[in-house]
Amino acid sequence: MKKLLLPLFMLSLLVPEVFAQTPEERGLEIVTEADRRDTGFGDSQAGMVMILRNRAGDESTRELRVSTLEMSGDGDRSLTIFDHPADVSGTAFLSYTHALDADDQWLYLPALKRVKRITSKNKSGPFMGSEFAFEDLTSPEIQKYRYKYLRNEKLDGRNTYVIERYPAYENSGYTRLVTWLDQERYQPLKVEFYDRKDALLKTLMLDNYKQYLDRYWRANRMTMVNHQTDKSTELTWSDYRFKTGLTERDFDQSSLMRAR
Repeated sequence: MKKLLLPLFMLSLLVPEVFAQTPEERGLEIVTEADRRDTGFGDSQAGMVMILRNRAGDESTRELRVSTLEMSGDGDRSLTIFDHPADVSGTAFLSYTHALDADDQWLYLPALKRVKRITSKNKSGPFMGSEFAFEDLTSPEIQKYRYKYLRNEKLDGRNTYVIERYPAYENSGYTRLVTWLDQERYQPLKVEFYDRKDALLKTLMLDNYKQYLDRYWRANRMTMVNHQTDKSTELTWSDYRFKTGLTERDFDQSSLMRAR
């Protein structure tokens, strides 16, 4: 029996090594769980106030409406419509996120009365003068990134997972994104964006979370700060509604010109 005990003991020491996750596997596991918790909402509509601030602190405000449709087997579709001020009223942005293929995005400019397609090379550019890029406005489909778990860390008193994401799609303006994800509710609380030279470009903070349908958490405030220009954009969300009956027809290209 003693001859058997030693090999069994040595095997027990090796088991944790055999089944230990790599940082990449752990990162993917965490992100997959976050995605699972946010799946199944169907569709949503919400109002938004966008505040643009320049280096001197001067502000300009825009009012928008955002509709989102969850697609089975693909990424979400979203339609953003500007209502105020008058110089941007009627401007509409349509986005189709894809899990594997390049995303499709179109911008309708009422002054020109035409729809402009956003090419993949232009998706790192700013959206309507804000600190959000066009590529920031797509749903974060799991397959679009590679992942790496970095560490556990406290952020404002909350336990978080710190996950690094690397864009797997072409023409991204970022080399990597670092996300602080709440360990209890799997809410993103902070995201750092690193530019093509791997320098810190922007930081996004998300707070004032509210739960809908007893399941889905949404941040009612998002603040993006550009560290290289000292500009910022704050998004304040309101009047969330879910399962409103939106269909694919509400998100076709003709919906851009119907937007009012």
